Amino acid sequence: MQEQNKPFDIVLRNGHVIDPANQLDGVMNVAVKDGQISFVGKDAVNLEADTDVDVSGSYVIPGIVDIHTHIYPLFPTPPRCLGSVDVDAHMIKTGVTTAVDAGSIGWRDFLSFKEEVADKAVTRVLAFLNIACKGMIDMRSEQTPSDMQPKLAAAMAEAYPDLIVGIKAAHYWPGPKPFDDEHPPWASVDSAVEAAALSGTRAMIDFQPNLPLSSYPDLILRHMRPGDIHTHVFAQQFPIVDDDGKVLDHMHEARARGVYFDVGHGAGSFWFRNGLRALRDGFPPDTLSTDLHTASIRGPALNMLHVMSKFLNMGMPIAEVVDRSTRLPAGLIGRPELGTLSVGGCADIAVIRKLTGKFNYIDNGNARLTGDSMLDCQMTIRAGKIIYDIYGLSMPEWTDAPESYWTPPYRG
Repeated sequence: MQEQNKPFDIVLRNGHVIDPANQLDGVMNVAVKDGQISFVGKDAVNLEADTDVDVSGSYVIPGIVDIHTHIYPLFPTPPRCLGSVDVDAHMIKTGVTTAVDAGSIGWRDFLSFKEEVADKAVTRVLAFLNIACKGMIDMRSEQTPSDMQPKLAAAMAEAYPDLIVGIKAAHYWPGPKPFDDEHPPWASVDSAVEAAALSGTRAMIDFQPNLPLSSYPDLILRHMRPGDIHTHVFAQQFPIVDDDGKVLDHMHEARARGVYFDVGHGAGSFWFRNGLRALRDGFPPDTLSTDLHTASIRGPALNMLHVMSKFLNMGMPIAEVVDRSTRLPAGLIGRPELGTLSVGGCADIAVIRKLTGKFNYIDNGNARLTGDSMLDCQMTIRAGKIIYDIYGLSMPEWTDAPESYWTPPYRG
């Protein structure tokens, strides 16, 4: 007699669920069926599943959303060399189920990005389109205002709204050359903001306030719109806090008018002297992100869970760490259905555990913070399928393995 199908595909039992979108924070069970979240709650009756996993002692959170990554093959012009990372190799093992490429490609190369990366990845891949037509593939394009065509960038964003979440401006005219008629101070920023406005999306701005006529307060108070995102907010070059560690007025004014602030950690864009002091003075970032590329995967960004662990040890409560890595970034990219464990939604789930001990975290200025905890990914579920299970939580003890385990393959 054929065994009847069980009600669920996967049940995660006894995990500490943190789902800020649904205001859930406590020990519960989560059931998955046909790629969707089917049940979240304390009731354990009739929760039979093909794969039954006890995740006691772990957190069960929505699949993590990394809003700032670089995952398209790049061969940029020296001296600024930025290489992309293999999206699935680096995201899946840290609970990231949605990765957003932040400006690696412009409209010229977007279709290649779609076909070579987004369409093939297990991770959900989205993109901020670079306002420069060649993006970071040729960083000279980011210095060339004639390559910045808001209408063409907006048209590409409108043609692929399922993949393009906004427009990115980056690396424009960092000096020491002065601005001139061919390189006006706000060419990159204003073009990106215009393209975002035309396409009904947000602009993400990477900015260097190191020349006259392009100050940081002017950026966040005059050139960015409400809803736009400043990334690398805690980099060394930005005036964030005063000598007493108090957050400066223009930061509060910009937040009040609706500008968002993203970490974008990277290999050179996070300093404790800005980030930790701002957090202590009640000014957390809106979103945590890695700015992951071939330099930052070696540290100090390393991966999304490492960035989340860093902020946990800086004093951010675990529920906020999760919120700023799931619900909030999902909302900023116009995907509120992500970053949540809502019943009926896509079953993107991360199971993580907080390890305790002595752990050191470093910033981009080669300074250290000593902490007492670290977040470790136990399992990643993408669209209802277990795609990472490094500790075998879903597997039997070897002595209890099924008959097929004990049967050598036929080699006749």
